[in-house]
Amino acid sequence: MLRPLFTRPAAIAVAILCALTAFASAGRAASADDTLSIVTGAPTTGLFDLIEDVAAGAGFYKAEHLNIIKEFSSGAGTAAQLAASGKADMCVLSFDPILIGYDKGLHLQAFLSRQSRYSYMLAVLSDSPVRTLTDLKGKTVGEPTFGGSTEALIRSILGGAGLKPTDYDITAIGYAGANLAAVTSHHVDATVDIFSNLMTNEMQANVKYRIFRDPILDSIPNVGWAAQPSVLAAKNDAFKRFTRAIVEASVFVRADPQAAAKIYLQSQGKPFTPDQLAATTHIVTLLEGELPAADPSNPRIGLVSPRNFDLYSRTLVEYGFMKNPIPGNQIATDEFIAYANDFDRKAVQALAHKMH
Repeated sequence: MLRPLFTRPAAIAVAILCALTAFASAGRAASADDTLSIVTGAPTTGLFDLIEDVAAGAGFYKAEHLNIIKEFSSGAGTAAQLAASGKADMCVLSFDPILIGYDKGLHLQAFLSRQSRYSYMLAVLSDSPVRTLTDLKGKTVGEPTFGGSTEALIRSILGGAGLKPTDYDITAIGYAGANLAAVTSHHVDATVDIFSNLMTNEMQANVKYRIFRDPILDSIPNVGWAAQPSVLAAKNDAFKRFTRAIVEASVFVRADPQAAAKIYLQSQGKPFTPDQLAATTHIVTLLEGELPAADPSNPRIGLVSPRNFDLYSRTLVEYGFMKNPIPGNQIATDEFIAYANDFDRKAVQALAHKMH
């Protein structure tokens, strides 16, 4: 069931909207609120919802005359199917199902990135004897589930180091606590995970990682928002305003991690302590290089590059996850990026500091 994103206390909302007026409404005609629905490729809310929570909590959706409703799903594949079947206007997910499912009739188009780089990386414990990638010869690498981008990363990064698929083993070890337990118990010698999970493990479990990134895939953001091309066309103006709200939120997060962390914790609907705020702020700060506004001066924040999708598609074909490469412009579009980045960044940064 679709549900509204969290609401804010009225007094705070009024103050925020007053601060936004100078840059969100100047020179632009007001319009009635448009509703867009999102289905996410995760079963529950989490830190991966940070940008959307800030877009709601800092008033960016409101200023763009948007009513955003959201539901959660059991995984990226399910989210893609729901969006492709018209059960939601868009999905936010890792992009693999869009590529892998294209030849099977699942036609979605990625239009906005939620990260500035590839989401997964290979990690070993800092005291591991694995110092270089070639040290993983004869070892076992754990991934959350079999197939898709995590396995493609393993094949690509270890292949780049000269290792053949027969030189190492891959096993599924689950997410979060199960992933951490498999590494710390030495059930696996290395793991593939996203940066925020690794950093959370370091903070909560007192472990340290040595991280390896793929030099090719690392340049390709592989998580973000996608929709049917027909829906993008039918609701074009609303999607333009949605992308701008998300990019504004991305700049907000980069400008003041504590203000962003506070909004994120408030979105959970539960009281939080100063220690929880400090811990969340620390993780958000560590994520600065991963999130869309890693470079806040970048005029194309949120870009999903069709050219990069050409490369990503060929990589998935090379490692057996797709039969044929797909032209990047069929599964990715950059049509909204110029509009999304057309706002007063200094005003957004000032708002972030005001909400610190």
